[in-house]
Amino acid sequence: MASNIKMVEAPEGHAGEGFFATSMDKLIGMARANSLWPLPFATSCCGIEFMATMGAHYDIARFGAERPSFSPRQADVLLVAGTIAKKMAPVLKQVYLQMAEPRWVIAIGACASSGGIFDTYSVLQGIDRVIPVDVYVPGCPPRPEQIIEGLMQVQELAKNESLRRRNQPEYQALLESYNIQ
Repeated sequence: MASNIKMVEAPEGHAGEGFFATSMDKLIGMARANSLWPLPFATSCCGIEFMATMGAHYDIARFGAERPSFSPRQADVLLVAGTIAKKMAPVLKQVYLQMAEPRWVIAIGACASSGGIFDTYSVLQGIDRVIPVDVYVPGCPPRPEQIIEGLMQVQELAKNESLRRRNQPEYQALLESYNIQ
């Protein structure tokens, strides 16, 4: 009888009788990838699709995002879904700055990625003008499967990212370009 249990792939290492050895970077990467705490920043229709993604039918909890956080200090993935007005840009930046490192950002939908159909003076033409974005999820609004795919891409980033990457000059220069210290 076939088992329906999904086995988590062990990090690369050496296995022996009763033990497993690997590098600390790989072990921490695996733990990070399977315990993401998302913070939804939903402002319009893409937020409804995110709610569907959290529901029982799609259930992002099976990908390690069991606990949505509603405090930036307890989250490590910022999910920005929907239209962001220019007056909301400082609020979004403040929320991003309140998150602890390592932190990742997913821009969900056309409006968060590029302003969408709202090419007006009052709408931010992409959140990447205020904060760095790691994954873009296209669509108006994107389907829950696309949002899950974006979350899985962040899992790969978390799994493969070096513990020291955030201290590299390139990353620090990126933050300085957004006036983030």
